[in-house]
Amino acid sequence: MNFKNNYKAVTIFTLSLVAGTLLLTRCTKSEGGEAAAAAPAQQFPVLVLAQKQATTYQEFSTTIEGIQDIEIRPQVSGYIDRILVDEGAYVQKGQTLFIINDRIYREAHNTANARLATAKANLATAELNVEKIKPLVSNNVVSDVQLKEAEAARDAAQASVNEALALVQSASINVGYTSVKAPADGYLGKIPFKTGSLVSMSTVEPLTVLSAVKAVYAYFSFSEVDFLNFTKNIPGKTLEEKLRQIPPVALALADNSIYPHTGKVEIVSGQFNDQTGAIAFRAIFPNADGLLRSGLTGKIRIPRVVDGAVIVPQESTFELQDKVFVLAVDAKNMVTSTPIGVADRFENFYLVSTGVKSGDRIVYAGLDKLRDGTVIDPQPVSLDSLQKGK
Repeated sequence: MNFKNNYKAVTIFTLSLVAGTLLLTRCTKSEGGEAAAAAPAQQFPVLVLAQKQATTYQEFSTTIEGIQDIEIRPQVSGYIDRILVDEGAYVQKGQTLFIINDRIYREAHNTANARLATAKANLATAELNVEKIKPLVSNNVVSDVQLKEAEAARDAAQASVNEALALVQSASINVGYTSVKAPADGYLGKIPFKTGSLVSMSTVEPLTVLSAVKAVYAYFSFSEVDFLNFTKNIPGKTLEEKLRQIPPVALALADNSIYPHTGKVEIVSGQFNDQTGAIAFRAIFPNADGLLRSGLTGKIRIPRVVDGAVIVPQESTFELQDKVFVLAVDAKNMVTSTPIGVADRFENFYLVSTGVKSGDRIVYAGLDKLRDGTVIDPQPVSLDSLQKGK
């Protein structure tokens, strides 16, 4: 009897314990669900897109050349006695650069002067003969034939003087050519010759190259498509009028820095290159400080102003299978991956042609923490402040 009572008591206790455990488990799950449902949405910065004026740039590879790249060549043959400048030096017009041994040219000059003196003496004698014969002819002592012969001899002597003068001047010029001078202000290039080198007018290499770079030319090329777009989109009836309408252009150097002065496109070639299918343009840039040298490379940047452009920060996008996406935010603050069409780029922004429009909202940052369908707590950010920050 006691065994049965004990068995009933244990059974009742066990059932009560199980029921209590189940009840506790239900309550815990219910409270956890309510807690999960009540968890707040995560905050993310959200940008409202708007139409803005944007300036984009077409970039073209360019090569810099001085307005004058002058080959310095000897005008006479001889050995170089002295080199008075160094490679890369800035020289002024008229400054002596090289001195060629002038001994043979000075001797030639002295010989020419001696011939001139002889010719002048012969002329003086011929003139005296003419003056001596004139009164004899007047008095019919001698015939006028002798006077004419004397005058012819005088004229021949005068011709000899003129010839000797020309030889003196030629010899003097050659002596002057032994001092090779700078024809303009500018910077010198490589000097391949040394003191003692034999040079002449037929020497293949120049003594050096002088670059006049107070202003420089930047040469670049348009493809056929670029040229056709240029002729269609730039106002003007003639090509010259269209060139004048091109705004000032910038020069991006090899280190991506921007040259501090703008340039002007001034000339276009008369024909396309048969091999490259491109047509050459030339821009001119001031270079008073001598920062640019011949041979430098860079990129010409031609500006284009776009009105009413929808712009998107590049950091607010991601790429997938060669497409660019943004995370659009709908009226319920749910994010959705949306592909966009990129019409152009400027600075750190995309110009968008399709996919989003003015007034749409997109997630500005933290895209890697989100996936489609996530509801967020949007925190507005300003595009103007982002542009100022850049």
